[in-house]
Amino acid sequence: MTNFTLRSEKWCKIPQYPISNSHYHHHHHHKLQSSRLHLFSLNPNSKLRIRSERSSGVKTGLRVSESDKTKSITPSSGEEIQLVGDDNKNGGGSGGGDEGLHLKWPPWKDLPLRYKLIGTTSLAFVICNMDKVNLSIAIIPMSHQFGWNSSTAGLVQSSFFWGYALSQLPGGWLAKLFGGRKVLEVGVLMWSLATICVPFAAGFMPALVLSRILVGIGEGVSPSAATDLIARQDTSTYMSIPTEERSRAVAFVFGGLSVGSVAGLILAPPLIQTYGWESVFYLFGFFGVVWCFGFQFIEGQSAFAVENITRTPQSIASGPVTSNSSTKSWKDVGSSLKDVPWKSFFKSEAVWAMTYAHFCGSWGHYTCLSWLPTYFSEELDLNLTEAAWVSVLPPLASILVTSVASQVADNLISSGVETTTVRKICQTIAFLSPALCMTLSSVDLGLPPWEVVAILTSGLALSSFALSGLYCTHQDISPEYASILLGITNTVGAVPGIVGVALTGYLLDSTHSWSMSLFAPSIFFYLTGTAVWLKYASSKPQKFSKSD
Repeated sequence: MTNFTLRSEKWCKIPQYPISNSHYHHHHHHKLQSSRLHLFSLNPNSKLRIRSERSSGVKTGLRVSESDKTKSITPSSGEEIQLVGDDNKNGGGSGGGDEGLHLKWPPWKDLPLRYKLIGTTSLAFVICNMDKVNLSIAIIPMSHQFGWNSSTAGLVQSSFFWGYALSQLPGGWLAKLFGGRKVLEVGVLMWSLATICVPFAAGFMPALVLSRILVGIGEGVSPSAATDLIARQDTSTYMSIPTEERSRAVAFVFGGLSVGSVAGLILAPPLIQTYGWESVFYLFGFFGVVWCFGFQFIEGQSAFAVENITRTPQSIASGPVTSNSSTKSWKDVGSSLKDVPWKSFFKSEAVWAMTYAHFCGSWGHYTCLSWLPTYFSEELDLNLTEAAWVSVLPPLASILVTSVASQVADNLISSGVETTTVRKICQTIAFLSPALCMTLSSVDLGLPPWEVVAILTSGLALSSFALSGLYCTHQDISPEYASILLGITNTVGAVPGIVGVALTGYLLDSTHSWSMSLFAPSIFFYLTGTAVWLKYASSKPQKFSKSD
């Protein structure tokens, strides 16, 4: 271990006024020409302790940049700076000589914290949909093993949405009260453990339904938690998402759902065929538990940022910086519920438009997510692996559409197009495209199976424009209440998961027609949702007040 001390008054004169920048090298003493000193750690194993003192004994401001390898300090006149560097035995030794330049690892080490949080949140959504779609594949061998008909299979799949619907409003409220990051972490842990329990409960229907309800509760709080994380404006921590980046942030986070669908549909069939249907629940649930440990590490970095990165002379004098969410206690729960302007929300036409649009979009999304693998298997005569691979195509295409749509939306807003206009355009595309493609698929045009697959894939992929439409509007109209507003609309949006998925199975048993059971209801809601959205939707910021 090597220790070194650098005292500013012994080798340079720091003026009281800033002048041009210069650099300092390890073996050459040049006159410092700026009041800011940059220190670059070439050894990733090095540890650096910085102590800044005035001759009067008053501690001055210290600012450390987000980068772990670059530290910036701004000394004042008469100030003493002491730097103590610690290297481990393999990191450099005590002898002289230049340290070798090490490659940065991991590659995302120097990313701003807001990007790390957005990335890990998106990964949570990947795991979220892996745990959501695994049952849509496993339900086929499970139905054969336990003798379930379509109505029973629909009941099992819809039970997820019972918990999903019940947790939306509590999730939005808890995210506002305690912060989205904490709520997200608890949600991932809950749904992962519940997923692991599914094989143990499969032989007893009440226990199986309960396990899927718990999965739904855990995943239900996640959208509101992510929305709070994106919408929260706290510029002092370098973790806020600017308005001109919002579409891309939302698309990247919620785009993880499409990636999760792809990953789940690709991994599930070979796992089921090789190790049995139970394996997908064990493995995917394990992924969520591992994610929780990784997220705690990222959360620890963000806590360090709040405490140390943003420290100024005034903040040091006033005490440590703390996050509002971390200072909340359960005593605040009752009063916080009373502070939410619930009546004001439901007096807004824009809120009603978002709510109905969310319901309409969810009907098509959830029914297709649950039943398309069975449709491809029974209607198009594909085996389990082929049906799963074909089911991958819509979410796979959605990944591409999402990246394009978010970039286009942000560019339009940056170029001066009204935000409301951009959101209406995006959501209209998201509704009319699948409606048209489902119409073509439901009419008997004598098309071969792979053309039907291509048409459905195109329509469902274009529905991802909603991430730059509806899903950004909550944050547009009220960053403060974005998580609660999403909780409201997502509660209503979860109803199609409960009613629509089960109703599709019932109609299929009754009519034996995929057009009547799966496509016709979705087309109706897509068309009416478009009309309501174009008439009443708005992205103008709104002041919600309890006095309204």
